[in-house]
Amino acid sequence: MNIGKENESVEFKKSTSELKQGIISLSSMLNKAGQGILYFGVANNGDIVGQEIGEDTLRKISEAISNSVEPAVIPSINELSDPSGKPYIKVEVSGTDTPYSAYGLYYVRSADQDRKATRESLRKMFTGSGFDFIRETESTRQDLTFAQLTSLLTAKNYHVRDQVSFARNEGLVNTAGRYNQMAELLSDQSDVSIKAVRFAGKDKTAISQRKELGNRCLIVAMQLVMDYVEVLDEVNVDLAQGQRRETHLFDFSVFREAWINACLHNSWNELTPPAVYIFSDRIEVISYGGLPYGLSLEEFYQGKSHPVNKALQMVFSQLDYTEQTGHGVPMIVSVYGKEAFHISDHFITVVIPFAYEPAWARSGTFEHQQLLSNSQKELLDFLKENPHATSQDAAETLGCSESTVKKYTARLKQLGLLVRSGSRKTGFWSF
Repeated sequence: MNIGKENESVEFKKSTSELKQGIISLSSMLNKAGQGILYFGVANNGDIVGQEIGEDTLRKISEAISNSVEPAVIPSINELSDPSGKPYIKVEVSGTDTPYSAYGLYYVRSADQDRKATRESLRKMFTGSGFDFIRETESTRQDLTFAQLTSLLTAKNYHVRDQVSFARNEGLVNTAGRYNQMAELLSDQSDVSIKAVRFAGKDKTAISQRKELGNRCLIVAMQLVMDYVEVLDEVNVDLAQGQRRETHLFDFSVFREAWINACLHNSWNELTPPAVYIFSDRIEVISYGGLPYGLSLEEFYQGKSHPVNKALQMVFSQLDYTEQTGHGVPMIVSVYGKEAFHISDHFITVVIPFAYEPAWARSGTFEHQQLLSNSQKELLDFLKENPHATSQDAAETLGCSESTVKKYTARLKQLGLLVRSGSRKTGFWSF
């Protein structure tokens, strides 16, 4: 008898001699699908080969799962047999308290394989289970002030009585009562760089203008970017056939939604900021972090709400920048289609095409122009495809010295085209 194939929620083991590996598979499947089924007495191809079952076999399996999986799960364990009488065991688990560990380590299911969870996947699992990283992570500074944020809230009739209650009510302190990472983002002292970069053509070869709009309260910086981009939304007027027809360069409401979402749902725990890139034929809005853990691509397009930064969303809502209706993504899709979204493990990019070539692109007049060499452009493309690559990796791939790569990356960072986040060994490049 054959019972099918292994997949992201089903695993076969020939016998309980592979109990440890089976329990690892259970934790891996829980982290991926929220449930898992493990069979003992079944070959890899799904054929039932039989399993010797003693009077305490099921109890030992239950105890091993209880002692090895954290957080604890209660398995359903049943003794079964095929039509020929061969006995086998079916173990079922389910749970939503991700991430689950087995023997102190974390795994994630990929097809029918158990892979050690990366730091990024662990972060997403914690966030998906309700852990608000930027609210619990202590700020590197505790001398923060919030004049800009206070002014914004006062304009919306939120009155600030004292700093202690203000910080607590707005989620600016962690459970230990210390200013958290969100406080740092929303403070007057925020040093997060947020750039709007305009390029001279359809690629990143030449920069027309680079505007630094960050290094202030995140919400103020976010609004400044919207103000800057709104000015670029020129209107083409057609008076043909005696009728006046106006065509906007792009749908600003779509940009606004994409940019607010990028700032709100960005993976801020690494303090890697979102960015806006403006080309002669499109705008790209880029946020770091990819899809939230446990949210499928189809659920994303449907607008299913899965907030990454819950406390930050509360502040955005108070200031009328967002509603918890989940209409943003469906609205973008309705205007520009699903192809507007480019989604990878680490980034979500919204591409907003122009209806025509803007006058400011045709004029050829730019505040300043900075050209990249072919080698620098090649390096930028390589790092975009391989954000975790080291300088040595890039040197070997591009056929140059590591010192040359470092010189090029320094130039790209100076131009605002490249940002290095994290440590030398575990960090990554963002754009």
